[in-house]
Amino acid sequence: MEMERHNDEQITLWNGVAGQAWVDEQALLDRVLAPFQDLLVETVRASAARQVLDVGCGTGSTAVAVARLLAERGRCTGIDVSEPMIAAARARAERERAPASFVRGDAQVYAFQERSFDMIISRFGVMFFADPVQAFANLRRAAKDGAALRFVCWRSAAENPFMTTAERAAAPLLPELPTRLPDAPGPFAFADEGRVAGILKESGWTEIDIQPIDVPCTLPEKELVRYLSRFGPVGLALREADEPTRTRVIETVRAAFDPYVHGDEVRYTAACWMVGAAAPAGD
Repeated sequence: MEMERHNDEQITLWNGVAGQAWVDEQALLDRVLAPFQDLLVETVRASAARQVLDVGCGTGSTAVAVARLLAERGRCTGIDVSEPMIAAARARAERERAPASFVRGDAQVYAFQERSFDMIISRFGVMFFADPVQAFANLRRAAKDGAALRFVCWRSAAENPFMTTAERAAAPLLPELPTRLPDAPGPFAFADEGRVAGILKESGWTEIDIQPIDVPCTLPEKELVRYLSRFGPVGLALREADEPTRTRVIETVRAAFDPYVHGDEVRYTAACWMVGAAAPAGD
């Protein structure tokens, strides 16, 4: 019940159509987001971590990759609010025989065992908290003394035009599309470097390091219509649209992506932050 009081909007979203879309299209999303997974796996590889927590683990790709890396030396646990995504993650771990476990829960309030993880990671999974200070304080309590925090998050929408192409192009045809609010839970909630640093400092993390990274990403052109019609505000709106509107929107939005299409491949640069911090010793 505590979980529903804090992040009920996000929990409803990710246990409904948004979460199911990620499950249905996990192979495509795994391919698109692979560069970020690789960054986090390399971070774990360079550490001595044995017990790793993956926050907002989704369908489990990063957690399973980390678990395979740890092998006999440790274990990776993933947490996410989405029941369908956690179910997919568990199935993936079983299929790949990876030493990963998964918990359906809200990391903002989940009762982790204190000082149980020596590294906490996330691939775009920490920007959705209703109270990020409370969330990161809860994660700090779950971290062992000196444990590392490493996560990737988006910089601003202005620096990521690919990410907002669909909603900008569709706006004249879908007047009810929601307006993105600065700092509200969502992909760009951590766009402000100073805000991120302030959240981490207030929640008790130290050695805060925030670096901009620009990561080349690709997806097959043949998958572009599926991508633009299933995810984000436009994907949600299209589920309620009548067929003529849906057809017009998809045609209009697909044309807006032309600058990113190079033959049979879609290419764009993701402007992100790589964020690091440490749990203070003897806290």
